[in-house]
Amino acid sequence: MTSVPEQLFLLGNLVIMTAYAAIMVAIVVPVWRAGQLRSNKLAVATALIFFSCAVGHGFHALITYRGILSSTARGGVHLHHGGGGGLDWPSAVWDLITATIGVYYWTLRRGYGVLLGPGAIYVAPGERQRLAEADARERAARDAAESHRATLAAVAEHTDAAILGVDLDGRVTAWNGGAELMFGWRAEEIVGRPVSMIADENGADQQREILGRISDGERSVAYETRRVRKDGSVVELSVNLAAIRDSSGAVTGTSVVARDIGAAKEAADRQRALEERTHQAQRMESLGKLAGGIAHDFNNILAIIVNYTEFAMEESAGDPKIRDDLAHVRTAADRAMNLTRQLLTFTRGDTIQPQDIDLNAAIAEVQTMLDRTIGEDIALFARPAGQPLIVHGDPGQLQQVLLNLAINARDAMPDGGTLVLEADEAELTGDELNMRPAVAAGRYARLQVSDTGEGMSAEVAAHIFEPFYTTKPRGKGTGLGLATVYGIVTEASGSINVFSELGVGTTFRIYLPLATTEAGVPVPVARGAASPAGDGRTVLVVEDEAALARVVTRILAGAGYRVLTAGTGAEAYAIFQEKGCDALLTDVIMPEMSGPRLAELVHERAPGLPVLYMSGYSNGLLGTTRVLGEEFPLLEKPFTADDLLNKVHEALSLAPSDPAETGVQR
Repeated sequence: MTSVPEQLFLLGNLVIMTAYAAIMVAIVVPVWRAGQLRSNKLAVATALIFFSCAVGHGFHALITYRGILSSTARGGVHLHHGGGGGLDWPSAVWDLITATIGVYYWTLRRGYGVLLGPGAIYVAPGERQRLAEADARERAARDAAESHRATLAAVAEHTDAAILGVDLDGRVTAWNGGAELMFGWRAEEIVGRPVSMIADENGADQQREILGRISDGERSVAYETRRVRKDGSVVELSVNLAAIRDSSGAVTGTSVVARDIGAAKEAADRQRALEERTHQAQRMESLGKLAGGIAHDFNNILAIIVNYTEFAMEESAGDPKIRDDLAHVRTAADRAMNLTRQLLTFTRGDTIQPQDIDLNAAIAEVQTMLDRTIGEDIALFARPAGQPLIVHGDPGQLQQVLLNLAINARDAMPDGGTLVLEADEAELTGDELNMRPAVAAGRYARLQVSDTGEGMSAEVAAHIFEPFYTTKPRGKGTGLGLATVYGIVTEASGSINVFSELGVGTTFRIYLPLATTEAGVPVPVARGAASPAGDGRTVLVVEDEAALARVVTRILAGAGYRVLTAGTGAEAYAIFQEKGCDALLTDVIMPEMSGPRLAELVHERAPGLPVLYMSGYSNGLLGTTRVLGEEFPLLEKPFTADDLLNKVHEALSLAPSDPAETGVQR
């Protein structure tokens, strides 16, 4: 039989072997999972020590077990462990010590954290504070970065600029509040959809081309362009577009920052116009001084020529040939004297005799003169005002203004045409564009001279009032006619406006202070109630001049109208078929399709739709030439914001109440 100590010795070695094997596994498994069997040498060495101890105790257990089996086979006679005379007590003591070490190890594992960093497995309690501080610093850095990202996101969300993300397929991935305000689309309506929704056909092609450049490696692109709002109106933008890259450097999309520059461009246009008027006034003043000096000196020379010609004619009374030659000299001198008078008028150096003049009488007088001289192929019409229009000026100068403009109109119609002289009252606010020079607000008498001649380009119209500037062939003009007109009008504290289109004709509008006001101090315009509001009604604006279309759009949108814009009649008709409108505001004369023709097509679908025409030509000229009937409402350029809003409101107030009659889509 085996003794109890031997059995306990066997059991103790088995328990210790199992414990050491468990410790070895507890070390190796996390090191293996962390992939540090090669790098964490200390942990592997520790595991091998416990492994060898486990094997040693396993051998002790095996030897003891075999001894027990052997003693049992010999009839209870026990062969003492280790071959000695009794139980191997030193070995038992050693086993007890190693068991105590194992227990002590497991106790330490409860107080030490396992660290799987390279070259170590344990972290001493003294290191915990340092690691905790490092962890706190890392968390603080993460919190600061997150706060920075949140602040940046808030700035991007609440800025007035439109900020959006677009992937390389052209789909919107981000859309801030500024983009919602600028384009009218909410984020949930447009995120995930093509960015071409805010562009017309040309703009979509531009977007694809720029996205291709970014995909090919270009870091950023800056450009100016036009985009379309949800309501169909156009917005002028300055766009900055940059590539978005992932951690590997590959381009995954683009960030877009867009700013509305429509107001800035309008302000720049106004500033350029103001600067141009200032420069023109300076040029005119310089040229006027030069011309005035020449005219005075030339008059002295002409006085000598004329008088000596008269002397010679008296002496040559008996020789008809010489007398005829001298008569030609005198005729040439008379022409030269007329030129000097024009020069002096232009420079305000001529003697004038101002008095009260009725413009209706002045038009009638000039019509009588022109009827005999203007030619049978030109139809002349005079349209006086319904009541006397009294201005204060020189009758001869006023007659010269009308004659110069009429003669220019005749020369612009070599194959015949229509010439219209009109007089009426006009109210100015002082904000009108292209007035030469600008005048204060007030009520004015207005003279209009319109023709259906060849017209002028914008470049020519910018110089027509400069002395000696002419587009007529050599010998056909002096370039002083319109300069003289300008001088007379400005001398009378008035202003002049020119509207012209090549191949269509020209209208000159002359504004003179009414005689009921103190000269040079027009009565201020009485500001009435606020202009009528649009209340969300839709106006389709058709204007081929982009700058003017922007102005009209801004005025109407600011008054609460929903504005759709088109540059041609065909484009306008397509928009009308798709979206409808409450009123049509169209230019009369446009390329390809005129305003009246567009109105005919629209009225086939919506007979009751209100139509308001606008034109730089007078109603009298348009009616006479059968371009537009006199019964149609017309807004004459240049107009003010109040003129526009009141005319549109008036047109809408006459519209049928049934939406089917107007074609508007509710």
